[in-house]
Amino acid sequence: MMQSEGLKIILSGPSGSGKGTIVKELIKEDFILSISATTRQPRVGEQDEVHYFFKSVEEFEEMIEKGELLEYANFCNNYYGTPKSFIDKSVEEGKDVILEIEVQGAMQVKSVYPDAIFVFIMPPTFEELKSRLIGRGTETDDVIEKRLARAVDELKMYKEYDYIVINDRLEDAVEHIRNIVRAEKLKSYRYKTYIEEMLTK
Repeated sequence: MMQSEGLKIILSGPSGSGKGTIVKELIKEDFILSISATTRQPRVGEQDEVHYFFKSVEEFEEMIEKGELLEYANFCNNYYGTPKSFIDKSVEEGKDVILEIEVQGAMQVKSVYPDAIFVFIMPPTFEELKSRLIGRGTETDDVIEKRLARAVDELKMYKEYDYIVINDRLEDAVEHIRNIVRAEKLKSYRYKTYIEEMLTK
């Protein structure tokens, strides 16, 4: 049986699109999550090295200087970034890795990993997006307005992604992503080495 590398699945979308909830469902079974580093304060229930690598600004900027991050961005006065070594090791072991990344960061990832699968998560309506952000109860009105303004810019970037998944019903959105990954694993170019080896026997 062919032993292949795992896939890198990039999930992006506006704050409130439901990326985090989708990811929680996906990692229950077949996927592992790439843990991001951030300088923002932990929310209630979040744990260091489980949900994020929580860093000071000084620690994060040192990671930047050492080239340890696949991508990074500054949003609402906080750094967010993706440590590269964890992803490379996991993929080599055949594991499918999900990277939940803001659009700005995803474009940086695309330049390094052009073979990754890019999936854009959308809310069913803009009104629903606003309702979800307010319903969190974790951010000030000012931050919510910044996230909504950012969402407009992010939605305009949809053409940079391979797939669009509208997160209206969670179960459907999760299954759509699973189907995308199943189809990607059957693409002919992934079998190049396998078939060449067959032909030489």
